[in-house]
Amino acid sequence: MNFLLQRIIERLVRKGNLTVTGSNGSTSTFGDGSGDPIHIVFRTRRAERAIALDPMLALPEAFMDGELDIVKGDVLGLLHVAYENMGQSGIEAAWTKALEGLRHAFRRFQQLNTTNRSRRNVQRHYDLSGELYKLFLDDDMQYSCAYFERPDMTLEEAQLAKKRHLAAKLRLKPGQNVLDIGSGWGGLGLYLARNFEVNVLGVTLSTEQHGVSTERANAEGLENHVHFELRDYRHLTERFDRIVSVGMFEHVGVNHYRTFFEKCATLLKPDGVMVLHSIGRNGPPSATNAFIRKHIFPGGYIPALSEVLPVIEKAGLMVTDIEILRFHYAETLKAWRERFMANRDKAKAIYDERFCRMWEFYLAGSEASFRWQEMMNFQIQLTRRNDVVPLTRDYIGKCEKALAMHDGPRTPEPKPSKPSRRRISEAGE
Repeated sequence: MNFLLQRIIERLVRKGNLTVTGSNGSTSTFGDGSGDPIHIVFRTRRAERAIALDPMLALPEAFMDGELDIVKGDVLGLLHVAYENMGQSGIEAAWTKALEGLRHAFRRFQQLNTTNRSRRNVQRHYDLSGELYKLFLDDDMQYSCAYFERPDMTLEEAQLAKKRHLAAKLRLKPGQNVLDIGSGWGGLGLYLARNFEVNVLGVTLSTEQHGVSTERANAEGLENHVHFELRDYRHLTERFDRIVSVGMFEHVGVNHYRTFFEKCATLLKPDGVMVLHSIGRNGPPSATNAFIRKHIFPGGYIPALSEVLPVIEKAGLMVTDIEILRFHYAETLKAWRERFMANRDKAKAIYDERFCRMWEFYLAGSEASFRWQEMMNFQIQLTRRNDVVPLTRDYIGKCEKALAMHDGPRTPEPKPSKPSRRRISEAGE
């Protein structure tokens, strides 16, 4: 094994049970023997050198390219050993601090998300085959953090609970106009229209998602109440009673936070309510993970609340509620990862082995960051006046209970006939 890499692992891994076989065939064991055994094998000397110099990027790339194999355990187990030992010795800081500091310094150049660049970034990820996403998402194609009201919830139940939770915070009333920024495959917009007699405009930059969303609205007979468009939120001029954005803010980029919130303040009516659901970090501002930025979400960035709240204040919006969801996304990603791995051969038939390895690392790495690092989700409720929502949060639970009575354990199957749209809005009054 590369001498530098051997010395780094020796000093870094104090806990756990890690066995490493180098490209020359030599095998070494690290840690105190606790926990599940992990055994990795290097196939090339190049991978050893690269990981010694830049582990955050080179480790997942070596796994993607087949230059590193995990012959006992899995990616999640390997990352558990790494994260459990980080901070246990000075080597971790000396090893990565300078490189990560450099990435942080240049992060604004990596997040110049103009209209055209934003569209290209979206196409890199969200315009992948819809059949791929069907392999691991829930039936409603929710590609964001679910809400586990109970630990024994299925993914379908938890995603339905997420939609109830967001709807309750929006305080919807019949006839209102709702904007869904980053509308995905349309599930949330359809849910709101179906249950609250509201009119929804969903905007997305993904051609694939736009097509699926429109088909779903037509299939449910909701095309007169839910409309999806290929538009950048920055080009909107209408005003809305309610605005919701789920899983889109991570793609805005720190350079454009002011534009985002100022635009939302302009689009939101004086008595309107907005709910923003986004991944965030508990620690201070940082840089996007190098592997995620290069291979999964180009232009993406996970903000700290300290970066978001000052911009909200300057935009003239008022924060009326903040909720931190801690392990909800870890459980969501666990379900996605398990479903993806169960359908791995189908994913390989759509793409190839390298793609499957990349997504295996992406899903496991994301789950690990929510379990053992500083990632979380936040939901921020925003208004333009401080008298728009009740003084206490009781209304949220009341509305959720009313919705749950109608929803049952699963989202109703789409029906081609015209629906009878149920009114739930009174429940939260």
